[in-house]
Amino acid sequence: MTEVSSLTGRLLVATPALADPNFDRAVVLLLDHDDEGSLGVVLNRPTPVTVGDVLAPWADLAGEPGVVFQGGPVSLDAALGLAVIPGDEGPSPRSRLRSSRGDPIGWRRVFGAIGLVDLETPPELLGPALGALRIFAGYAGWGPGQLETELNEGAWYVVESEPGDISSPTPETLWRQVLRRQRGDLAMVATYPDDPSLN
Repeated sequence: MTEVSSLTGRLLVATPALADPNFDRAVVLLLDHDDEGSLGVVLNRPTPVTVGDVLAPWADLAGEPGVVFQGGPVSLDAALGLAVIPGDEGPSPRSRLRSSRGDPIGWRRVFGAIGLVDLETPPELLGPALGALRIFAGYAGWGPGQLETELNEGAWYVVESEPGDISSPTPETLWRQVLRRQRGDLAMVATYPDDPSLN
């Protein structure tokens, strides 16, 4: 199989043509992408369930709106934590407990300042190091070559992510926000009507 150029850390932004209701206007952060497949979480699907309802110890660390997000259609009964560590360019005095690589215990870097949180870690150990935490139920997954096929079919725009994307306090507007900050014609897609039949 030919080697796949990794898109880990990038955003998949659903095109208006994407017909799958699981991904209508979705913004997916890719956490892993290689020749074995892809895994990501949908950043803009808040649920009515509060973090306190399901993971009470982490509730105080979750950013606004403080709810669990539906990360995708796969394994909806599993929780996944994502967090930004501010000033992650090396050890900082904010966290005394660090792994041998300098990352806080209970946090595994995925890319840049963003990493996965081990939700079994006592929150009081990791909390002082966290800048933003979001909890997801489920994830989005693609088998080998599946995402590449969808990209070739024009289902997704691939754009750069920003650390603030995972903790947007207004996730319902994230699709338009991400598109608006792009250059050229892609920024115009942000004005695409919710229901084109009304246009």
